[in-house]
Amino acid sequence: MVDYVADVRKYAADADEKVVAGIVKHFGIAMREGSDSSFVAVSDKSELERVREGFLKKKCALTQTDADLDAAIKEVGERMQGENRKLRSTFCYLLAEKFDKLSLFGG
Repeated sequence: MVDYVADVRKYAADADEKVVAGIVKHFGIAMREGSDSSFVAVSDKSELERVREGFLKKKCALTQTDADLDAAIKEVGERMQGENRKLRSTFCYLLAEKFDKLSLFGG
C-alpha cells in the first residue's frame, strides 16, 4: 500500500494528512496502486498540459498565464528530480502549496 503522506513529507515535512487525503480523494480511481495514472510523467508534454488545465486551472481556479503555470510545474518537477516515478498526489500537493491552495483539499 502506498503511503501518500510519507511521500509528500519527503518534500514538505509538515504536510497536512487531511490535505493529502483530500488530494488523493480528488484523483479517485486514478490513484489506485500500480496505475500509470497515479504518476506524473514530467517528460510528457500532454501530461503536463493536463496538470495545468485540469488541476491548476480547473480545480485550483488559477488564472495566471500558461507560461507562469508551466514554470511552476517545471519547478515542482525539478524539486522531485530524484524520483523516477513522481506520485500525482505529491506533485499536486506541492503545486497547491506553492499557490496557497491547500485549503481546497481540507487544509
